[in-house]
Amino acid sequence: MENSTINNQKGLTKEQVVQRIKEGLVNKAVDDQFKCNSQIIKENVFTYFNLIFLILALLLVFVGAFNDLTFLPVIILNTVIGIVQEIRAKRILSKLNVMNATHIMAIRDDEQVKVAIEDLVQDDLIVLKTGDQIPADAVVVSGEIRVNESLLTGESDEIKKIPNSDLMSGSFVVSGQAVAKLVKVGKESYISKLTIEAKAMGTVEQSEMVRSINSLIKWVGIIIIPLGIALFSQSYFFNNAGLKRSVVSMEAALIGMIPEGLYLLTTIALALSTTRLARREIMLHDMKSVETLARVNVLCVDKTGTITEPKMDVEKAVLSKINQGQLTDLKQTIADFVKNMPADNATMKAIKEYFPNGEKVAKQIVPFTSVNKYSGVVFDQKTILIGAPEMVLWQQFDQYRAEFENYTKEGYRVLIVAEYPAELSEDNSQLTEEVKPLGYLLLTNPIRKEAKATFEYFAKQGVAIKVISGDNPLTVSRVASQA
Repeated sequence: MENSTINNQKGLTKEQVVQRIKEGLVNKAVDDQFKCNSQIIKENVFTYFNLIFLILALLLVFVGAFNDLTFLPVIILNTVIGIVQEIRAKRILSKLNVMNATHIMAIRDDEQVKVAIEDLVQDDLIVLKTGDQIPADAVVVSGEIRVNESLLTGESDEIKKIPNSDLMSGSFVVSGQAVAKLVKVGKESYISKLTIEAKAMGTVEQSEMVRSINSLIKWVGIIIIPLGIALFSQSYFFNNAGLKRSVVSMEAALIGMIPEGLYLLTTIALALSTTRLARREIMLHDMKSVETLARVNVLCVDKTGTITEPKMDVEKAVLSKINQGQLTDLKQTIADFVKNMPADNATMKAIKEYFPNGEKVAKQIVPFTSVNKYSGVVFDQKTILIGAPEMVLWQQFDQYRAEFENYTKEGYRVLIVAEYPAELSEDNSQLTEEVKPLGYLLLTNPIRKEAKATFEYFAKQGVAIKVISGDNPLTVSRVASQA
């Protein structure tokens, strides 16, 4: 691997690209976990179950008892169903890809060229602009962009990226333009590892039914060897029944001990269940996953977008008890706030729609981050903050909790509107002084229409629902109860 420094303007040369391709440093995910069709066929054909019946079939063919091979169609059908279902599952899984197949502008030999994302190589310089999906893990070389990592983290906030900032593959550029250098490509990139993990199929048998049947057949297969020899010896040597009759009578006794019908019925039941789920666009790793699904007793769900619609509605704004002003003043403050704040997430979009008449122009803004959980706008040597009460109030939280806790118990998502007595900035956004609460914004997530019926179904099936959310626990609890 070359250690030469790459010119930020010229990018890689043609020779360097060829060298990296030879070294396998190409942005193409390798689905190592997938079996090829021949492996699937081999694993389904060469089983201990089939071996037993193959030996019995060969013995019957050897003595010419072809009329006694009626068990073969059952074995063949069982094997074919297993092969077809596993190949089908593999094909469906192979379509699972979080990255969109597209092209992106790369800098090579001092020129911008359009390159398919699978043809990018490590150390390539790429030009990122609004709307682009980052194709591999990268580092910003020059420029400034804001990215949305919701596909990876679930958080829809805009994150500012400046030179030397890390970029995660799979995230989207929502504003700005930058040149970035690819540092991890192909299966080494974050999104590829995430995709491969999602596609991964375990090698351990997951079905309790199939595992039990396999175990039964294993022990029966061991037992019938000495038992078969004993039955044949008795018939051939002691009863002088002849070779053909001895083999047929021995096999008749042994086949009755092997539950091939149970094996076939289990396979057919799982295959039919898989087909029904597939018609409802439910993807399974293999047909045995149906049984795993049936054994679920705890289901973890997110609140936003699962129990509720993926949007927010503002219900109203209320004054804080220490705010002696008018409600109209609070509403104007909120309108001025959102006029200067980009609508980069569902919450801000909802507030913008509810308070459209902003007038003031801010000196600067403090973007929302998942760490601070608030955003700010600077007016006249002070900062107006809107965010989670526990983060904005900080040490004052217990002092004002009683003011808004009833709203959270009613199922509202509560945001505090507060005044901070100093100018904050994006680089200096930590609160070191007390804030003055001006009021509260009450928002709701509409409950999905189908949520009630869905949770009633799970309740009847004995499945416990656990809600995982980053929102206030009281709000989440209330929403879950409503659902």
